[in-house]
Amino acid sequence: MFNMQAEPVRVCVTGAAGQIGYSLVYMVGSGVVFGSDTPVILHLLDISPMMGVLNGVCMEISDCALPNVRDVIATDDPAVAFKDIDAAFLVGAMPRKEGMERKDLLAANVKIFKAQGQALDQYAKKSVKVLVVGNPANTNALICAKYAPSIPRENFSAMTRLDQNRAQAQIASKLGIPVADVKNVIIWGNHSSTQFPDLRHATALVNGQEVPVYDAIKDDAYLKGDFITSVQKRGGAVIAARKLSSAMSAAKAACDHMMSIWQGTQDGHFVSMGVFSDGSYNTPEGVMYSFPVTIKDQKWTIVKDLPIDDFGREKMDITAKELCEERDDAIAACQD
Repeated sequence: MFNMQAEPVRVCVTGAAGQIGYSLVYMVGSGVVFGSDTPVILHLLDISPMMGVLNGVCMEISDCALPNVRDVIATDDPAVAFKDIDAAFLVGAMPRKEGMERKDLLAANVKIFKAQGQALDQYAKKSVKVLVVGNPANTNALICAKYAPSIPRENFSAMTRLDQNRAQAQIASKLGIPVADVKNVIIWGNHSSTQFPDLRHATALVNGQEVPVYDAIKDDAYLKGDFITSVQKRGGAVIAARKLSSAMSAAKAACDHMMSIWQGTQDGHFVSMGVFSDGSYNTPEGVMYSFPVTIKDQKWTIVKDLPIDDFGREKMDITAKELCEERDDAIAACQD
């Protein structure tokens, strides 16, 4: 039963007039993320040249007649967008253009996320949960948190759920089973082509029996080769096919991620998200590294003591090295 008396959750989506925002705003407004009985107030932020498009998005939200949407605030002012918000999806970022080096993209986006961190620090609730989707997501989240010192840094996370969903779907397809029957796929490290999609601890429900994915598929060469590269390069494959980057699937993954924070993880299940490393699994402290986590009462805990083989260790170290390089480049760019 929808509760009209419940306190609305104030949710900000940045880049709300963009491709991901277009799918994301509907999903958030539909009630799947914060609860079917929870009203939401949508704070939609975009840059000034996009305000005409954003007004069109607002017209469509109105025309959807979503019972959960109590109000919509469309703005190009971060002070308005972040005022008293409970949750933020930071989607808006500069896209990579042809010929642009990753370092150039990093420098441009670091400045955006530095400014947004400062605005969150000033205007948002201190309990706000901040999900960074805009790439490079892990390092953007690190910088955003750095410039919002009054908000606990564990409230910031980066999205690797899209990679988890991609991996889970590939395994389900390979086994010919429903995607919900595959669980505990892990994404380690960075949301980039160095990420390590790890199936060593994943299980699948096959003929009514829960079995390790490695035993179900019985093809180590595939699981350590083509499977990993296909997940790492899936974003590029979508761009090649669609001539645009992943949008619907990215919005769905962002909703999955925030729903896990808001509503917790099921017993026996863990999910992957980029969070501040505490040195677990011999990862470098102080980078935003994707780990398997469980969540209860809106607090995440890294799943501890999973055995890591030599193959996994090497992959985890490669992505850690990239994250350290990104962090150093980002902090240098903030000083410019």
